[in-house]
Amino acid sequence: MRREHVRERIPLAYRLITGPDDRSFCERISAALQEGYVLHGGPAVTFNGANVICAQAVILPQAIATSEAAVATAIEAAELEFDGESIA
Repeated sequence: MRREHVRERIPLAYRLITGPDDRSFCERISAALQEGYVLHGGPAVTFNGANVICAQAVILPQAIATSEAAVATAIEAAELEFDGESIA
């Protein structure tokens, strides 16, 4: 199985959707929300001299839960290894 095919089936945990501030951009955000993504932060906008360009980050909630669990596990392991003395 080729690597490109694997990437296509696994949804990205984080996406940054960009484009002109128009109906198409809003439809892309709406489609991502229907796929289970949630907004991450507020939108960013800029003006390129002709159009307003928007950017909106979206994330999958389960990706956050997975990363938070990994961090909690790492912290717990580090606390178990810590002997109470500093590394000065």
